[in-house]
Amino acid sequence: MVAAQIATGLRPDDLRLTTVVVVLVAASALAFASAATTPRRAAGAFGAAVAAGYAAEWIGTRTGLPFGDYHYTDVLWPRPGGVPLIVALAWGGMGLAAHAVATRAVPGGTALGGTVFGVTVFGVTVPYGAVTRVCAGAVALTAWDLFLDPQMLRLGLWVWAEPGPYRGVPLGNFAGWLLVSLLVMTLIERIAHHPAPAAAPRRGAVGGQAGATGLVTLYTVMAVMETIGFAVVFRPPDPLVAAAGGVAMGTCALLAWRGTWRR
Repeated sequence: MVAAQIATGLRPDDLRLTTVVVVLVAASALAFASAATTPRRAAGAFGAAVAAGYAAEWIGTRTGLPFGDYHYTDVLWPRPGGVPLIVALAWGGMGLAAHAVATRAVPGGTALGGTVFGVTVFGVTVPYGAVTRVCAGAVALTAWDLFLDPQMLRLGLWVWAEPGPYRGVPLGNFAGWLLVSLLVMTLIERIAHHPAPAAAPRRGAVGGQAGATGLVTLYTVMAVMETIGFAVVFRPPDPLVAAAGGVAMGTCALLAWRGTWRR
């Protein structure tokens, strides 16, 4: 995956490399999530995140909500319903990674006195102990878009009707990302936030921790590679995006690693 990202920076016109990176991210996230929980839960959470991301993009390209008025160009295929499939896969892969980051950064219980108390988000009841994780995961996923949108605009993958102040991206787009990310995190939390059962408890615990660490590593690698890309590899370099995305994703990653080291 790292090699594909480096090649993407060196050969930005070869959009096949961008597709390869997204597919590898999605596949890696699904594999790590399967180890962290169970293959069935991981597949369910990934599928729910992909579906939610696709639905948000489908609605967004038709109504301008919640991201703003934009449309995809003819570059990425396949595009069922006008939304590139690779975009939906990106929501799924990075959604799983961002949720793992939040889980490591903000651990917590979900029950009090044997009774689960919670709030309802998008019609789904989330325990109070999970609300902070959902919010933190949404922030971690939105932080990625500080890199994603400027990069995709460079490649001509989508166009904004009214360019905004952040390298052509309207600021309202990030509010929309945060909103959709809350939905994605809620679904993943509901489906996948359970430790993997283990016939051999010690082995299962180790495998689960390794899977979660793999997801945090995936998020960290994306943060580092995107920062380096915008700082020195892409032409022309963009220090603003490198700094904004690097600080945002880097902070999320550092908090996750701090939580990991304290375990």
